Amino acid sequence: MDTNHPAPLPAHSPFAAGQPAIQACLVDLDGTLVETLGDFEAALGDMLTALGRAPVTRAQIERIVGKGSEHLIRSVLALTAPCNTATADDPAAQQALYDRAWPLYQAAYLRINGQFSTVYPGAVAGLQALRARGLRLACVTNKPIAFARPLLAAKGLGGYFDQVFGGDSFARKKPDPLPLLEACRALGTAPAQSLMVGDSSNDAAAARAAGCPVVLMTYGYNHGQAVSTVDADGLADSLAQLADRLPAAAPMPHAATGSAQAVASGDASQANA
Repeated sequence: MDTNHPAPLPAHSPFAAGQPAIQACLVDLDGTLVETLGDFEAALGDMLTALGRAPVTRAQIERIVGKGSEHLIRSVLALTAPCNTATADDPAAQQALYDRAWPLYQAAYLRINGQFSTVYPGAVAGLQALRARGLRLACVTNKPIAFARPLLAAKGLGGYFDQVFGGDSFARKKPDPLPLLEACRALGTAPAQSLMVGDSSNDAAAARAAGCPVVLMTYGYNHGQAVSTVDADGLADSLAQLADRLPAAAPMPHAATGSAQAVASGDASQANA
């Protein structure tokens, strides 16, 4: 993407004049804030070894990550199923195998969470800039909350968010609009004034259904498809670039949480307490 000569924005873009002022950002985690393929590869590798199966490649993981842990595990089990196995045509056997795999994966992921992942360039600067502009922030991810909170904390990102919601925080996960609508409710902002920031068609579909504008990162995990093909209001090469294009928010009727205020003012010690 040419940052010096950005592509024209669609008329409904959240950056365009005359659109509702953005009051909040709903930010995805995997593939948007943190590159986590290494964590997935390690945890899935341990799970598959315990099940007596061959590992999957990072490229395979990249195509299936982003729809929650259950989808990830079931997809990996299908990819690694031995030829001519009866399990493929037996729903009860598939469920029994999943029931064995999930605790193995959970234990492995909790053990290595964050060890093989890195924060994307511009993510911290972008979060700082968004807070400085007065926006409220929620992390809305399909990752289980027991994985999401420790990862954010380990990477020094947790204190930037007023709210954190995982894939098991609600009855349905993205691409269903429910997590975004509930995040807006928790932040006290209207969907039309709450910008979804993600990296995939999952994020975009949830935003469209919820009535939120959406901008996608040009990196991340879009199920093996070019992110430029997704119906979104814009693309950005980094969260910092996105923040630079957003105007300051109008004053909110209630203040940000203490941890978010601390990060916005640079008091990281208070934010991470």
